[in-house]
Amino acid sequence: MTDAAAPIAGAVRPRDPARLEASLRRRHAREARFKFYGRLAIGIAIAFLVILLGRIVQQGHTAFWTHSVTLPVYMDPARIDRSYPAGANYELMVSQQILKRWGVQDDAEDTRAVEMKSLLSSELKFIAAGMVTKNPALIGQTVQVTAPVSDDADLYLKHEIQRSTPSDQRRLNDAQLDALDRLQADGAVKSGLNTALFTNGDSTQPEIAGVLGAVIGSALMLLVTAGIAIPVGVGAAVWLEEFAPKGRLTDIVEVNINNLAAVPSIVYGLLGLALFINWMHLPRASPIVGGLVLALMALPTLIIATRSSLRAVPPSIREAALAMGASKTQTVFHHVLPLAMPGVMTGAIISMAHALGETAPLLLIGMVSFIPGVPAAIDQPVGALPSLIYIWENASERAFHERTAAAILVLLAFMVVMNAAAIFLRRRFERRW
Repeated sequence: MTDAAAPIAGAVRPRDPARLEASLRRRHAREARFKFYGRLAIGIAIAFLVILLGRIVQQGHTAFWTHSVTLPVYMDPARIDRSYPAGANYELMVSQQILKRWGVQDDAEDTRAVEMKSLLSSELKFIAAGMVTKNPALIGQTVQVTAPVSDDADLYLKHEIQRSTPSDQRRLNDAQLDALDRLQADGAVKSGLNTALFTNGDSTQPEIAGVLGAVIGSALMLLVTAGIAIPVGVGAAVWLEEFAPKGRLTDIVEVNINNLAAVPSIVYGLLGLALFINWMHLPRASPIVGGLVLALMALPTLIIATRSSLRAVPPSIREAALAMGASKTQTVFHHVLPLAMPGVMTGAIISMAHALGETAPLLLIGMVSFIPGVPAAIDQPVGALPSLIYIWENASERAFHERTAAAILVLLAFMVVMNAAAIFLRRRFERRW
């Protein structure tokens, strides 16, 4: 009779089924908790994003529509000089005519007329003067004039200013609110799309201030940024990844590029102020200076993204091209770089979108002052969307605050379009190796 076989040294002994089942339950519980924490983190991020966007939309949606008033105006020959029609006080003249039609008796100081005048935008005088200048025959006639209401009147008509608010806490008194209600009841007040927000430049009057000048200024700066950063960044990335000999100097360059990508943007603003304005004496607050500063800031990101795209191309592509007799330069520029171009374009667009939203560098190079009108050249002082948002938010008029949120929505729209373009290009041209 043979003895029982002795256990083999090092053999795995079968585990207790109960212990194995408990271990599986603990592992599944950990996996379930991890998934829950992940979903919770995503939910919190989405909630904060919704709150942020909801607050911006809530504050800024009213800026996309506005109120105007259409009134019959008698172009009084006694108050309008034919040789200089722009010199007449059209706002006071219109206010007095409104009170006269209502049968309201004013005092010697025209107190009621002055109060009525503050309900009308200062744009009224330019509109009326332009009509008379273009057609002097209107003097002595009654014509219909349409002009925006003032910023405070617009806020009241949008229910942003309430009559129930104590009079010492609002800029319009009860008599002015009554006048607005009467104008609205008479059908003189109309609401519509605020086209001035998209067709006008900056202004000291909120009701006629727009973002066109800032949009064009940002576009000019991005043109300068793209014209400098993309060729230089792609060229530097190609040299570092494909041609540079591996050594201490190359390692130092790579480390510095990675470090520059994390430098705060305000440091680039200080560099631009010292280098381009104080030393090179380039025009302050011009698109060329802003574009140079943003190009310096975009270069590290663009170089890193381009190098990652080049590194993603399989080595077999290079080996095959070299085996067919292509030179190193031909291999890189005829085969490797075209295959990496989707990633290069994506990195370029993302770096441009990042540059579009930067504010601190622009403030340091002078883009913080009031610049009316629309720029026409890259050497003229301009504004930009981020700096315009900063200026409007710090303005004292309450109506500028809703326009601040509207400008933020315009900026976000541009950034969404640019990021969507980057995603489309990547998915459209990207190759899976």
